[in-house]
Amino acid sequence: MSRTEIASGYIVGTHGVRLWGIEGAERLARQLRSAGVLSLLRGEDPPPPGGSVVLLRSDYLFEDRTIADLIRQPGVVITASGASQHATVVAAHVPSRDLAVARAVLEGTVDPRAIPDVVTQSPESLSTSFVWKLHKAASPVVLLARADRAAALERHLFDGSYKGVTDLVTKWVWPAPARAVTRVCARFGIPPNAVTAVSFALVVIVTLLFAAGRFGAGLALAWVMTFLDTVDGKLARVTVTSTPLGHYFDHSIDSVHPPIWYFAWAWGVTGGAPGIWTLAPLLAAILVAYVAGRLIETTFKHLVGGCSLFTWRPFDSYFRLILARRNPNLLLLTGFYLVGFPAAGLTAVAVWTVVSSVLLAIRLLQGVVARIRSGPLHPWLEELGGEARSVRPWARPFVTDLAAVRHLVQ
Repeated sequence: MSRTEIASGYIVGTHGVRLWGIEGAERLARQLRSAGVLSLLRGEDPPPPGGSVVLLRSDYLFEDRTIADLIRQPGVVITASGASQHATVVAAHVPSRDLAVARAVLEGTVDPRAIPDVVTQSPESLSTSFVWKLHKAASPVVLLARADRAAALERHLFDGSYKGVTDLVTKWVWPAPARAVTRVCARFGIPPNAVTAVSFALVVIVTLLFAAGRFGAGLALAWVMTFLDTVDGKLARVTVTSTPLGHYFDHSIDSVHPPIWYFAWAWGVTGGAPGIWTLAPLLAAILVAYVAGRLIETTFKHLVGGCSLFTWRPFDSYFRLILARRNPNLLLLTGFYLVGFPAAGLTAVAVWTVVSSVLLAIRLLQGVVARIRSGPLHPWLEELGGEARSVRPWARPFVTDLAAVRHLVQ
């Protein structure tokens, strides 16, 4: 049975613990809709003829990948993490005709063996530890959601929303303050797109400040913008409010504005025309190298590796920490501004952008050779377990630590 044949979803239970401002049943409804299950049955609604039904308990917390993998695998029931011989069945994907018995199983009134022709799996056996969308390794878990566990579960949701492979500022500086601001936004119902809109406004303001030579104020607001760029994505994930429009809006801003900032910085350094023409070769080098780097990433992902270049081998993941993208380049501009050489900061950005793109080109060629010699490429994180404490120390930055919820696994 294919995903396109799925008729409905069914949530067992009506409420559940409120996490990041959303009750369990509503969170699951959003997750199902996001995964493509648009028809949700309620109460005693009769199932449609044919197709299948995905059932989930509202008093458990599911990851998006668990739900997506369950949708792709009919004839499966899932037990809660920390499986024992008598583990609780918390989800099922069954033919529509078996909805009633599956619902009774999830309610705990019928033995799981009453569902015909199903295979029992744990979250760990259903899904791999590599999270493709977020470029990291993390053990999949399904956790009982109780009010006394809310703080740990919210921390787990936030940590789970974070990319594993990213730049060093996003990875190590922003998480704690971003979690606090995300909490405020969730509490007051501020949507992710509103945060993105503020980021866009800051992009414009920073551009004007740089062009006017007001580098200190511009850098301060630029860092606020990069921070909000972290917040909007995390807010969308923990509240399950991601939209295609929001994704493209955010991605478009991220892709386009860095070269504009560098041009504005050059304008501010030289005082505009005609002085800016002296920096034309520098600006051309930045633009060409930046665009080339982006094209190399896209080429590797779609034509060579089938995965992000930055998840191919450990070198690539570590290189992404300092790759010439906005945040590392802002560090260069900030450092040179603070020591009184803003023009040298632009030169440093140009040099590092060119060097980065050359290294990316080399990795692309190496990827092509590896693909020809050995077949399809695979992310190195796919080879790891999902527990940070179980892998070698050098790999741990890219593996989500489950310490915050390990004691919750039954």
